[in-house]
Amino acid sequence: MPDSTLPPPTETPAAPAGPSNLQLRVTWGVIGAALLLGSVWFSPLTFGLFFALVQAVMLWEFYRMMRAGGYAPATWLGVGAGLVLFVAIWVRCFSSGMYINGVKGAFAASKWAALFELIQAISAPLAVTTLFLLPIALIVREMRQWPQEKQPFTNVGITLLGLLYVSFPMAMLNMLAFVPNEGFFPRRIFGLLFLIWASDIGAYAVGRTFGKHKLAPKISPGKTWEGWAGGFAITLLVGWAIGFMLPDMPLTHRLVAAGVVAVFAPLGDLAESMLKRSVGVKDSGSIMPGHGGLLDRFDAFLLVLPVLALLQLLAG
Repeated sequence: MPDSTLPPPTETPAAPAGPSNLQLRVTWGVIGAALLLGSVWFSPLTFGLFFALVQAVMLWEFYRMMRAGGYAPATWLGVGAGLVLFVAIWVRCFSSGMYINGVKGAFAASKWAALFELIQAISAPLAVTTLFLLPIALIVREMRQWPQEKQPFTNVGITLLGLLYVSFPMAMLNMLAFVPNEGFFPRRIFGLLFLIWASDIGAYAVGRTFGKHKLAPKISPGKTWEGWAGGFAITLLVGWAIGFMLPDMPLTHRLVAAGVVAVFAPLGDLAESMLKRSVGVKDSGSIMPGHGGLLDRFDAFLLVLPVLALLQLLAG
């Protein structure tokens, strides 16, 4: 029988509940959107700094996943080369508009002019040198690590693949933000963001409501053909609607851009899902609680941007 002389047991107070996953997603989603939109709107410099950092983190996450799959890419060599490539293209695009649209006089008189002139002079030669010498540096690295690393040329290939898959497409964003002979147009980036968000949200909403036929069940079981069709239609609608923000862009160009996003954004999402499944990871990273990594957030860009940049080049 219980001893009446013992004090009554005390209850351990429950630990306060932390924020729910939905709260985390909303909070970090708002913070991320504010940083993204603010950096794009504030100036071409903040735009370049923000996306240079974003692509560097995305590339680091790619290499981290490859290491989880048993490979050994040269992470820091790859990330450094990706930054050089992004900065070189940003400088080229920035200068192509700056000296035409009346900014040259004010900028030339600023304290940053000499620094920019130096960066402009060395960025292109440095990028070309990096791209030519990087394969050699990677092979020498593998020689030094042999025979501890059993798959040297696979590691070299994965390091270079990261640049082609992540850094090169993200650098193409500069070609869309800067119009030759005209300058920096942040509203074009806003339009692209709205199209990608429309594709993603539209596919999710329509797929959850009407989806029955799986789009790629072995890669992403949640995606359906109905969701893709709904996302396609909503993206075209947004492509028409952003005319109020981009009045100088013809309707045909906006609808073509919307069609590219509607087709290639879901493919970019599926490609990253396949990548994660192939190496056995759930998220590319944890930099944004509730959202995963930056590669998870910007995967749609990786197939959309090269196509849009190519179309822009062809259209002159």
